[in-house]
Amino acid sequence: MTAKLPTFLTAFAGLATALWSQGLTPEAIAHPKPDSWPTFHGDYSGRHYGPLKEINAENVHNLTLGWVSRIDSSPGTNVGGPGPTPLGGNANTRCAPLLVDGVLYITEPNAVLAMDARTGRELWKYNWKGLPAFALGNRGAAIYGNWLYFETYDDHLVSLDIQTGKERWNKQLADVKRDYFASVAPLVIKNHVITGVGGDFLDVPNFAEARDPETGDVQWHFWTTAHKGDPGFNTWPNENAVEHGGAGIWYPPTYDPELNLLYLPTGNANPVMAGQSREGDNLYTASVVALNPDTGKMVWYFQYSPHDTHDWDAAQDPVLFDATIDGKPRKLLAQAYRGGLFFVLDRTNGKNILTAPFMEGLNWYKGIAPNGQPIRDPMKEPQVAGALTSPNSSGATGWPNPAYNPDTGLFYVGTTQTYTIFYKTDTDPQAEGYSGAERGGGTVKQELRAIDVKTGKIAWKHKTNTGAQSLLTTGGNLVFGSDGSGNFIAFDARNGEPLWHSQLISGPSNAPITYMLDGHQYVLVGGGEYLYAFRLQ
Repeated sequence: MTAKLPTFLTAFAGLATALWSQGLTPEAIAHPKPDSWPTFHGDYSGRHYGPLKEINAENVHNLTLGWVSRIDSSPGTNVGGPGPTPLGGNANTRCAPLLVDGVLYITEPNAVLAMDARTGRELWKYNWKGLPAFALGNRGAAIYGNWLYFETYDDHLVSLDIQTGKERWNKQLADVKRDYFASVAPLVIKNHVITGVGGDFLDVPNFAEARDPETGDVQWHFWTTAHKGDPGFNTWPNENAVEHGGAGIWYPPTYDPELNLLYLPTGNANPVMAGQSREGDNLYTASVVALNPDTGKMVWYFQYSPHDTHDWDAAQDPVLFDATIDGKPRKLLAQAYRGGLFFVLDRTNGKNILTAPFMEGLNWYKGIAPNGQPIRDPMKEPQVAGALTSPNSSGATGWPNPAYNPDTGLFYVGTTQTYTIFYKTDTDPQAEGYSGAERGGGTVKQELRAIDVKTGKIAWKHKTNTGAQSLLTTGGNLVFGSDGSGNFIAFDARNGEPLWHSQLISGPSNAPITYMLDGHQYVLVGGGEYLYAFRLQ
C-alpha cells in the first residue's frame, strides 16, 4: 500500500492539473465550447440554449442518471474556514452551475463548491465568514481567467482562485444594515466584473457596478434610480423619492459583443404598493437599460411598467436573438415581463417592435401606447377599499429563466394566471416599505408556454403545477423543465409533448445546463441539496 501511494498521488495531481489547465477568456465566454457552460446563461445572449444534439427528441427516452451528488452545506473546516450556513442549514441550489475545464462551480448563499463534472466528486469548498444567509439562494458565479467571483448575502464581492478555492480578496458592495442584499451572478465582460445589489424593505436606491477583476476596485457605478443630472431624474418628484426608489438588481444581465452593449434588467419602484410619494414614471425602475460596459454610460432604456405599484419588477431574462422582421434582418431583445406582457425591442436603440400579452385575464392596463408601453389603469392600482387585479404580485412569470431556441424560433416561459385584491395600507404622503397587501383571488392555471417571437402568439402550451420555472433548450429539439410535482421533464421543443421525465428527491430548483465530456452529452439539474447529471444509456 505504501509503495502505491506516491503513484496514486501523482496520478491525482495530474488529474487536477488537467482539470485546471486553462483559464477562461472573454472570447471563450462569447463563443463557448461544447465542454463548457461559462456563464449563468451559458453565453452572453441569455438564451439558455445548448446546440448539442446527442440527446434529442428521438432518443431522450433513453436518458438515465449518470451520477447524483449531495451538496454539503455544513460550515465544516473548508477553504476559508468555518462559515455561517444558509437559512435552515440545508443547501438549496438556485444557481446555474458553471463548467470550465471539466470542473463545475456551484454557489450557495454563503459557499462555493468545485466538483468534478464527470463524477460529482467535491474538489474543494469555500465558506464565506460573514453574516448568516437568511436567503433562498444565490444565482451563481462568474469566472475570469483562473479567478472566480460571487456575491455574498451580506453584500460582498469575493474573488477565489479556481484551482484551490482560496480567497484572493473581498470587497464590500453595499451596507447590509441598510437592507441591501446581494444574490445576482456577476458577469465578466472584457476586463470588467459586472455586479449589482438590491433592497426592498428600507426603500434604498439600487445600483450596478463594474469592478476590476484583479483588484476588485470600482471602475464605474450606475444608479438604477435616476439621480440628479440623469436624463430620467424628472420622472421623480424630488431627490428624496429617488433616494428611496428601489430598482434592485436581482438578475444577471446579458451582453452583445458586436454592439458592446450591456442589457441590465431592473427591479420595481419603492415604496412598493403606494405611489403617492413618487408621482411620475420613476425611471429606471421596471426597465431594461442598455449600458456601455466600459464606461457605465446609458445608451438607451425601455420601461415596461411606468410607475409600477404592484411589485412587478423587470428582473427577467433579457434574451438576445436575431430575426428577420418585415423583410429586414434585425438585432432583437425579448423579455417576458412579470406583468404578463411579452416585449420585443430593437436592441441597437431600444425601440419597441412588439408588445403582446402572454397570459389571459390581464386587466391592469387600458391599452398599448404607440411607443409599445402599457397605459396603466389607475383604478387597478392598490386602493384602500381594494382593487381586483390580474396578475397578483408574483406576476404572470418570475425570475426563473425562460429559454429561446433559434432552431424553432420559440421563446419558452413558465406562466401563471392569477387574480388578487390589492389594498393600499399606507396613505401617508411619505409612505414606506410595501405600503400595501393583497388578499383573496386565486390561481386559474399554470402552464409552460412557447411564444412565437415574431408575432407574440402562443405556439403551444402545456399544463403544469408550477408557474415560472428555470428552463433549458437544446439543438436536439428539447426543452427541459418541470411539472411542479418533483419531476424533471424533457418536452418536445416544437410542440410541447412530454417525452421523458425523472422524479427527483426535491423538484428542480435551478437553471439546468448541458455539456459534452468524453464524447457524452450530460444534462445537469439541481434539486434542493442534490445535483443530478443525466446522460444516454
